[in-house]
Amino acid sequence: MADIKIIESHSAQETFALGEKIGQTVQKGTVFTLNGDLGVGKTVFTQGVAKGLGIEGPVNSPTFTIVQIYDQGRLPFYHFDVYRIGDVSEMDEIGYEDYFYGDGVCLIEWASLIEEIIPEHITAITIEKDLEKGFDYRKITIEEM
Repeated sequence: MADIKIIESHSAQETFALGEKIGQTVQKGTVFTLNGDLGVGKTVFTQGVAKGLGIEGPVNSPTFTIVQIYDQGRLPFYHFDVYRIGDVSEMDEIGYEDYFYGDGVCLIEWASLIEEIIPEHITAITIEKDLEKGFDYRKITIEEM
């Protein structure tokens, strides 16, 4: 049975802070899947995780490179953005298994596009807007699987 937490964020700063808190306590080998529509704050959340890991440099979505590697924090951080993946076999070309099953932390944006290769044990994160609750409101669902 999955452990599910729902967090409400009312600003980009709160979303960043949640990511930072998670990054401070995450253990090696953790794989996060991150799903949500364009513009919900996936990159802001990811930047928070990176900050929590002790990564000081800029963190941007690797939309065209698929994976960005940050190794200056307390653990290696592998940030995937698979939005532009045409076929799952493209993941083989970048050696995804070394990252998914390595000693770092993986965060995969748009993970639903590569479901068939996602490891069994993950932390699934979904960020959703609800405009009725305000422009900056986000519902963040974190599910340990």
